[in-house]
Amino acid sequence: MDMKSKLGPVVGQINNQDIRANQLLRRDLSVWEGGRYTPSDGDDTNQNSGAVRKLTDKAKSIVIYWSRSGSTELLASKIANIANSDILEITLKEPYPTDYLETRSRANFERENDLPPELNMELPDLSQYETVFLGYQTWAMTLSQPMKSFLLNYGSKLSGKRIVPFETQGGFGSGDSEDLIRQILAQEGSTKNSFERALVVDGNMVDRSNKVIDRWFNRIDR
Repeated sequence: MDMKSKLGPVVGQINNQDIRANQLLRRDLSVWEGGRYTPSDGDDTNQNSGAVRKLTDKAKSIVIYWSRSGSTELLASKIANIANSDILEITLKEPYPTDYLETRSRANFERENDLPPELNMELPDLSQYETVFLGYQTWAMTLSQPMKSFLLNYGSKLSGKRIVPFETQGGFGSGDSEDLIRQILAQEGSTKNSFERALVVDGNMVDRSNKVIDRWFNRIDR
């Protein structure tokens, strides 16, 4: 099977770029298995387009996210639309493999050896933003390694921001991901942060999560 046949249908757009979320093809719980075996495009959503980067002069919030197979990217697009946020996609020097088992093996090695992946991105000036939405997946009941790498590299730039996590998951919840965000920010010298409870959505249900997103956003909107 060639790569194109493994990519799901277009399910939305983010900054005028198509979003394909392969987990949505696994709606049936008998094949969902918490997201196991879901392939990616082999370039962390960027095989057919460049990294998402929308920066304006007026936005007071920014959505910063990483997505392997599209579900978190779709969730990021929905939040950015509601909040009228700027958007920044986290990108890696070495994207994760198309094959799920190869990705899991690499991610486990990175986590167990405390070797988060090297980033390949330029951080904009964040001074205009009051709120930073952080989007990621929970892997093995913790932060996926790319978001951990982002926080380790740039956590010191988030001082004074309201931090609002959102995540996709495979049925086991947030694990320690929210606590780890706080810990890393403090470790990296970020101060005077406020934190909101994370939005948590099953990776195969993001396209049906509008009501959940609206309720969550209404709680945190201020």
